[in-house]
Amino acid sequence: MGVDRRKFLKIAGISTLGAAAAPAADVLAMGEDFTLSEKVLHFFEESLGFAPAEALTATRWAMVVNVKSLDAEIAQACQDACHQVHNVPHIENPKHEIKWIWEEGYENALPDQEHEYIDEKVKNLPFLVMCNHCYEPPCVRVCPTKATFKRESDGIVIMDMHRCIGCRFCMAACPYGSRSFNWVDPRKYIDEEEQNMEYPTRMKGVVEKCNFCAERLAKGRIPRCVEVAQELSREKGREPALVFGDLDDPDSEVRKLLRSRYSLRRKPSLGTNPNVYYIV
Repeated sequence: MGVDRRKFLKIAGISTLGAAAAPAADVLAMGEDFTLSEKVLHFFEESLGFAPAEALTATRWAMVVNVKSLDAEIAQACQDACHQVHNVPHIENPKHEIKWIWEEGYENALPDQEHEYIDEKVKNLPFLVMCNHCYEPPCVRVCPTKATFKRESDGIVIMDMHRCIGCRFCMAACPYGSRSFNWVDPRKYIDEEEQNMEYPTRMKGVVEKCNFCAERLAKGRIPRCVEVAQELSREKGREPALVFGDLDDPDSEVRKLLRSRYSLRRKPSLGTNPNVYYIV
């Protein structure tokens, strides 16, 4: 049997709400002298049995997509890897489709930056899109149960599916179409032989989306899509198609790329301040 969702919340360090009562009480009782990030690291150490240094930490995680290094093979491999590790079901009915990361054309990925004189080569490039983990996430503001929230420690926008009541307010608020609703039981569409037993399955009636692989970061591993994209990029002799790092760290790879290359973000005029950047 796979890990149940309550245990998973502990592994991912998503919130103390889904954790066991004693560790949660210990974290909450640490007082105002401790920052939230310090409390989270303490929670990792006391509850999960590994040192805080094992987890990858940042104050603002971000992703850079180098579109010119992408091709159809890398884009598909990223999607397959993400969906496999997170038990995202493959449902052929487009009305019931669940997706965490997917491919869009330029005009759909960056609609407010498309014009008739854009280079045709750019128009034909594959754009991988996902949850943008916005600095000002509108989905968080509208959720009545706080099932979706932004982690103060690192800026990741997380879903606590135990608290989701399926109202879909977050889906209406998200301007990027980055959330999916389980209209049917997704577990019926997961191949048992391919199921990742370390990640929980979901049920009918809840919303889900990309979580920047929070459960992997807690174990000191980068997001799975980034891992796969970088492996294939190396094999093809290209620059990394995906780069992940701390936007607040001036020495991080994402900051170095953004300083040296021209980048775009999706629908910047909306003021959500996305944490996913595109180099074109």
